[in-house]
Amino acid sequence: MGMEIEKLNIYKRLRDFNVPASVLDDIFANEQDLDVLIKGWYNLQESGLKDDEIASKISELIFKEMGFDPTHEPVEK
Repeated sequence: MGMEIEKLNIYKRLRDFNVPASVLDDIFANEQDLDVLIKGWYNLQESGLKDDEIASKISELIFKEMGFDPTHEPVEK
């Protein structure tokens, strides 16, 4: 149960940083991609980064993979 909540948290954080839901759905549907994402998230947590900092870094990587350069700031809640 805890892992599902953690996955949902990662998903929501990345959506906060404007990663399209369709892109996240593709990542979360692919076991290998999801594994890489979760391991990367935990590695960054262990290095002392906060969830928003991690989401920012990972969203930048996702955008680079897509060939997209986001020039706008994340939407404030």
